[in-house]
Amino acid sequence: MSLFWFYKKAMTISEPLIRGLINRRVRQGKEDPDRIQERFGQASCARPSGTLMWVHVASVGEALSVLTMIDIFLQQNPDAHVLITTITKTAALLLDKRLPDRAFHQYLPVDRPKWVRYFLDHWKPDIVLWAESELWPFMIAELGKRRLPVALLNARLSPQSFKNWTRARTLAEKLLSSFTVIMTQTERDKEYFDALGGRSVVVTDNIKYCAPPLPCSPDDLAQLREAIGQRPAWVYASTHQGEEELALEVHRALVKKLPDLLTIVIPRHPERAAGIESFYKEHGVMTGIKSKNNIPTSAMDMYVVDQMGELGLFYRVAPLACIGRSFSDDGGGGHNPLEAALLGCAVLHGPHIQNLQEIFDQMDRAGAAVPVAHRNDLAHALLEFLKNPERLSQQQRVGYDFAVSKSHILSRVIQELEPIFLLAHLPVLRHTEQEIITP
Repeated sequence: MSLFWFYKKAMTISEPLIRGLINRRVRQGKEDPDRIQERFGQASCARPSGTLMWVHVASVGEALSVLTMIDIFLQQNPDAHVLITTITKTAALLLDKRLPDRAFHQYLPVDRPKWVRYFLDHWKPDIVLWAESELWPFMIAELGKRRLPVALLNARLSPQSFKNWTRARTLAEKLLSSFTVIMTQTERDKEYFDALGGRSVVVTDNIKYCAPPLPCSPDDLAQLREAIGQRPAWVYASTHQGEEELALEVHRALVKKLPDLLTIVIPRHPERAAGIESFYKEHGVMTGIKSKNNIPTSAMDMYVVDQMGELGLFYRVAPLACIGRSFSDDGGGGHNPLEAALLGCAVLHGPHIQNLQEIFDQMDRAGAAVPVAHRNDLAHALLEFLKNPERLSQQQRVGYDFAVSKSHILSRVIQELEPIFLLAHLPVLRHTEQEIITP
């Protein structure tokens, strides 16, 4: 019997266990209790009439990257709608603020046969864009069985994942045959997918380069700039456990040279912010939190942002940022540095960047980001820029120029999507590159 058969059987009989795990995630705040039925394949709204494009994304980064493509699709198809799915609650909260009219969010169901069929029978998508490296076997196989036009975007495989898939070559080939086109991040990824039986595999680079500049309110921006004034400031963006403590260590080291320094900490998971604020206050640091103090005052040394979708605002205000989850206690992985660079914010990062290795490596080689090998070196690296405005300005420009130079990737992705739109009997997407204005 095949590996796929065993997987299908195991997922079929394990319903009580899966429901228990999901309920535990609800208690941990990782699932939305008001929409939990979506994880079991039960839609929370009716399917809109007409053409429906389904886009599945792995995380916040991929979600932001496909927004421009969604806008183009909806502009060119005025009677169409877009369903976008995620697994994480964080991505869902962000999309709730950013999705255009005629686009809406649902959670991806757990990969049980019955729940997957419920989902697909209800939504009946006409075309599918899958932007996640995780290939949920039953969902992908069911898409192939229904002969839907499906594109795999931003595909990547680590050497270890490729090695594991070679042990399940038959299953890999079955799943990859469901995709009309596979777009990989690197040439090495293309070689891996070719070896596993993928068809129409092309290299398009990382679609996170496609993300438009993060938005912010002009009124909020003006108010924040006035509040900070000429104070030196830096952002520790999308922090994880251990990095808030590092931010405090760095702040204490820097205020010896920069007494009026403002350190802005933006945790990846805003629900942790209250604990972070308390930790700083326990250590005698004057701290504000955005939900209580809309803007930082001159009395505050550290400022904790506890709301989603605020990076666009603070990247515009602070001249440099350290990218979170590159020094974290959980082994790291790194978050998207391009968001900061595209808004003219100089980028620093720690050594643990494996989740976006290619992006960080390219930026480091181009001088568009500054790698910091050890946490003890972060304060010194920040001080070198904060005390040298000319060097800081140059670093901002190099990072921005690098981010803008990658803007052509969206056009390449759209070009490679042409076959699946033709198969779906839909107009192919047309994209005219627009100049990105310096923030």
